[in-house]
Amino acid sequence: MKENIFETIKRLDDDGKEYWSSRDLAKALEYTDYRNFLGVIDKAKIACENSEEVIHNHFVEANEMVQIGSGAEKPIETVYLSRYACYLIVQNSDPTKVVVAKGQTYFAIQTRRQEKTDTLIEDNKRVFLREEMKKHNTSLMQTASGAGVESFAIFQNSGYKGLYGGLTMQDIHAKKKLTKSQKILDHMNSEELAANLFRATQTEAKIKRENIKGQGEANLAHFNVGQKVRNTITSLGGTMPEELPTPDAIGKAQTRIKKLAKVKKIKGNKN
Repeated sequence: MKENIFETIKRLDDDGKEYWSSRDLAKALEYTDYRNFLGVIDKAKIACENSEEVIHNHFVEANEMVQIGSGAEKPIETVYLSRYACYLIVQNSDPTKVVVAKGQTYFAIQTRRQEKTDTLIEDNKRVFLREEMKKHNTSLMQTASGAGVESFAIFQNSGYKGLYGGLTMQDIHAKKKLTKSQKILDHMNSEELAANLFRATQTEAKIKRENIKGQGEANLAHFNVGQKVRNTITSLGGTMPEELPTPDAIGKAQTRIKKLAKVKKIKGNKN
């Protein structure tokens, strides 16, 4: 079987991550004048921005060295493209070309496959971190109780206020637009869960290390740890936890993982 032209021009960086050169893609899409192709790239960038994606994550300006004869080389401008960038480009290319239609099919399928892979990775991370939160919340409650905390709800809210810029658990619940029976931890993505896990583990360690006693001192410790985690996210240029997207229930992530495992098992038995 003849290998797909878009597969043959695919490149891999040092980390094994795939990308395409705009110069190669222009030739594959039968653009004889690269300057005309630059207009297509500009349209794709606009589409990327409209989809609320970060443009430089998908379009990277670069220079490549090309031979000009007698062993001499000169730099030419190019753009390194992600799969998603290529998908947007073929969607904005000349639809009358057969190769463009093939490109639309290829990158649509590949993008969908990657979305499924990314979803599975995120699902597994969420399920793992959610289980860790259960264990460490139980451990934190025991440690807080031993330190003299009588109201775990107030103690817990102190940590949330620190991490979420003053928002209580009830505020976070409302911001995520959850129903009364839904738990906020079940509707956090892996990034938000990881921030909360760090808050919980470090608060417990601080209470033990500093031999903190009493509801008031424990509340303050939990608030301060949450605030420091928030400050760290800020210094790293990260997204505040209350602004992160709210995924579907953790139970649905578990179901997707089980379904895929079942499919793999069936395929394995057939082989």
